[in-house]
Amino acid sequence: MKNRLKDRIALVTGASSGIGEATALALAEQGAKVAIAARRKDRLDQLATKLAGLGADPLVLVADLALEAEAQRIVRETETHYGRLDILVNNAGVMYLEPVAEADLGRWRRMLELNVLSLIASTQAALAGMRARREGHIVNISSVAGRVANPNSAAYAATKFGVVGFSESLRREVYKDNIRVSVIEPGLVDTELRDHIGHASVKQALNTVASGMRQLQSEDIADVILFCVTRPDYVCINEVLMRPTDQER
Repeated sequence: MKNRLKDRIALVTGASSGIGEATALALAEQGAKVAIAARRKDRLDQLATKLAGLGADPLVLVADLALEAEAQRIVRETETHYGRLDILVNNAGVMYLEPVAEADLGRWRRMLELNVLSLIASTQAALAGMRARREGHIVNISSVAGRVANPNSAAYAATKFGVVGFSESLRREVYKDNIRVSVIEPGLVDTELRDHIGHASVKQALNTVASGMRQLQSEDIADVILFCVTRPDYVCINEVLMRPTDQER
């Protein structure tokens, strides 16, 4: 069934690759108009060409989403351009894995700012309009690391546990405003995320594990997001935990 999101307005962060790119395309294929935000303008422009071909009237928003002001600006610009924001997909994030004793705290600080504070800032900026219209859907991308904390992932797990906790608390604050909140927790996904890992042996170990399984694809997560945002407005999919069939923990 096509056009389930006809004339709906969506903003997808971290849209220059991976899950964000696949989600923007999935929403556009169902008729949504889509704003896309990330740092890499060249990648956003390439995606915008694809979205325009789907009739999505794309809005390119180049932003460093680790900065609170930028995370809020993209919401304001989306609302100004389209007149409102119906669906916010908070997908932007990084994954820096390393032992606590060897941690680069500067790197970890940026991860906390991008994975958690940016998500909160964008959400906060979107709430006023959604509350005024008494509708809206916020989708937050967490991880299986928000359920299971493994060695060498202390700070990353902290950010993703934080996203899960924030999402449930937010849901309980806004459900009376007819605003839906969904949190998606994927396991290993075949994206660029592992490229961010600065600790060589940790990166190699994770890549070895990943190469031995059938990993999730970005489109798999996009399909789940699309399912969540196309339910009748009385149905809220609160949480989706998904792993590759081959992944044990």
